[in-house]
Amino acid sequence: MDQKTNVFIWDMDETLILLKSLITGSYAKAFNGSKDVQKGIEIGKTWENQILRICDEYFFYEQIEGCNKPYIDAIREYDDGLDLTDYDFANDGFVGTAFDDDSNKKKLAYRHRIIAQKYKKGLRSVFGEKMIKSWDNLYGVTDEYTDKWLSSARACVAQCASGNKDFTPSVDSTDAILDSTSSSAQNINVIVTSGSLIPSLVKCLLFRLDDLFPYENVYSSWEVGKYQCFSLIKERFNGPNVQFCAIGDGWEECEASENMQWPFVQIDPGPVTTSQRFPGLNLETLGHYISVIYGDDDDDDDDDDE
Repeated sequence: MDQKTNVFIWDMDETLILLKSLITGSYAKAFNGSKDVQKGIEIGKTWENQILRICDEYFFYEQIEGCNKPYIDAIREYDDGLDLTDYDFANDGFVGTAFDDDSNKKKLAYRHRIIAQKYKKGLRSVFGEKMIKSWDNLYGVTDEYTDKWLSSARACVAQCASGNKDFTPSVDSTDAILDSTSSSAQNINVIVTSGSLIPSLVKCLLFRLDDLFPYENVYSSWEVGKYQCFSLIKERFNGPNVQFCAIGDGWEECEASENMQWPFVQIDPGPVTTSQRFPGLNLETLGHYISVIYGDDDDDDDDDDE
């Protein structure tokens, strides 16, 4: 039997992480007084300040903010492989607005290469234990404030990454659900975020998602839109046994999923919702959505018998 591949396409903000709704206070206000609104705003602004500082100081963001690409290897063809050990990024004449200049694209590709290398090595390759501990504390405070949203979302992605290795189905799970997310399938996690690429990569690092999403699997729809990113992902992974499933909170990814004829799982961080949320969403639930669109092998066998 040919192995199935499930490609899970995750939105980032207000899906895998909560940030904007903390900064605006909308997350806490939805709980009608049971959460400290000001505390949530302070947590969100602390994250925002840290993300922007790291982007600028360690990931060239101040230089390349105006050169957003949909993924880190988008201009890899311009990278000639030069040894960058002693390269002077501060004085190489890079211009962040010269989009049509091949020399400039090469310099941007150099920066993207360094960013990819730092991402792959992780935060501990760049920062000391004192700084790491500070972020760990912030993560813990945020996770507690959001009722384990961050750790539950991460656990769900990890469950998807490992198939159903750590997944015990309920006794009334249908064969279709089990088949759609079975351990015999290869599962791939991809992020498509509406934010800029470099801050999104930094968010992955700070919110402990980098070991679940390699840099090649982080896409930014900032310039091109969700549908174009979904199309790129389909082109990259498509095959006869590939199933796609998108998960997010926004209208754009919902509309793009409908256009691609993919199942879409709506996320809502509110306390009372008919949509999915964390804690709660898991591999079994995703299997329901996949089965509705793609069916299961039993359906294929029935067709073959006719």
